[in-house]
Amino acid sequence: MFHVKQKHQRLALISCGLLSLGAAVFFILTAFQDSLIFFYTPSDLFHKKISRDHLIRIGGLVAKRSVIHEGKSVRFRITDHKETLKVSYDGLLPDLFQEGKGVVVEGYLLSSGELKAKTILAKHDEKYMPKEVADHLKQTGHWQDDK
Repeated sequence: MFHVKQKHQRLALISCGLLSLGAAVFFILTAFQDSLIFFYTPSDLFHKKISRDHLIRIGGLVAKRSVIHEGKSVRFRITDHKETLKVSYDGLLPDLFQEGKGVVVEGYLLSSGELKAKTILAKHDEKYMPKEVADHLKQTGHWQDDK
């Protein structure tokens, strides 16, 4: 009969436990990544290769004289004063949506380079703007402070 030392049994048990824990963490992170929504500015889209099958958030300002209403659909541009991105949206716009004001748009990037929006979040001032967008606007001198 084969006899295994208690020390080796403990080592095998710990190894199996660590392997199981590692596999569980791997599967949790893989599942979690599918639900992540990445945040970008219009400049990021032009400098990074963005996958077209992931839901993304774009933040910036609604470009002046860019809003075009077409029935229940609307087209406009988002800018960070470096780059501009075309957006199309089917639905009602938030009451606070205005040209020159902050906006965060969730949607999918189309092959044409346009963003097909699913959700639009309008902000009434930059206090509630995502930190990345606010920092970028401050760096480029386009920050509108209430003070």
